[in-house]
Amino acid sequence: MKIKAISLISGGLDSTLATKVIIDQGVEVIAANFVSPFCRCDRKRPGQDHSKGCRHEAVFVAKELAIPLKIVNMTREFLEVLKKPKHGYGSHINPCIDCRVLMLKKARELMEEQGAQFLITGEVLGQRPMSQRRDAMHIIEKEAGVKGLVVRPLSAKLLDPTIPEEKGWLDRQKLLDISGRGRRTQMQMAQDYNIKDYPCPAGGCLLTDPAFSKRIKDLIDHNELTMEDVQLLNHGRYFRLDEKRKLVIGKNQHENERLEELASSEDHLFFPADDGAGASGLARGDFSAPGDLEMAARLVARYFDAAKTSDRVNVGVRHREKTTALMVAPFSDEETKKYLI
Repeated sequence: MKIKAISLISGGLDSTLATKVIIDQGVEVIAANFVSPFCRCDRKRPGQDHSKGCRHEAVFVAKELAIPLKIVNMTREFLEVLKKPKHGYGSHINPCIDCRVLMLKKARELMEEQGAQFLITGEVLGQRPMSQRRDAMHIIEKEAGVKGLVVRPLSAKLLDPTIPEEKGWLDRQKLLDISGRGRRTQMQMAQDYNIKDYPCPAGGCLLTDPAFSKRIKDLIDHNELTMEDVQLLNHGRYFRLDEKRKLVIGKNQHENERLEELASSEDHLFFPADDGAGASGLARGDFSAPGDLEMAARLVARYFDAAKTSDRVNVGVRHREKTTALMVAPFSDEETKKYLI
């Protein structure tokens, strides 16, 4: 019988090495990458056409290992998990254990679909304080319905034998005993395997970023955790005006253009009305009360070049395909900071 496995590929070094270790034992491996709005799996490459965006690391890894890749989008399910995780959050707003359970459930579905016998991950015992503890690994496997079917090649000798090892599909002696947060062994393995072009050792998640976590918490607190609202958080400065209104202001031309793309007909889009240099702002929520639009316009105007030399500036406002203009006094730095998240 040909043994087949699904390997969870983040694009980081650990999952790449774990996959290579199993491939070298003659197992047929299919890579699986699980996508959410919070993964940091892309980066720009020297010589790459950056106008086409960043290269996804998992795509590159699968190509280098000459194995097929399945991309699985788990955004919808993950947003529900993020609102109220069973096992709580980490140091910020990161529900690592619940995220891992969801990921392995999805991997189990893919395993059954592809006729694979087990799963592979790049986890290292003790590397991450929340999800890579021995007890956490047991909880995750049990809740995901994959107990004994998850092989962690980099730490396998420090863990109980898995079903693939007990059945003789894998040689346990060819697996490793890495633990902790050190990177020396993995870097030596990369050199031995001639893996030279690898990203940060172990992927990344925006939910562990303190500033981004505050923005996500704000959405959760205001019952606004939707894909449409999450998309705004990666672009520019984020302001909470009140319970029903928020504002995002771009930091550069790229972010200004992106906010224009994300703006719906119900949003208010702010921009310099006199063709001067300055930020664009996207306001979402109910701005029907007197003074609401002026307040948002004053915040956006703070980031116009004209605000440096004039007490009042002209701010364009686009809403429902209609464009108007407001002459306003820009907020001061102190006033602006009151609303910044």
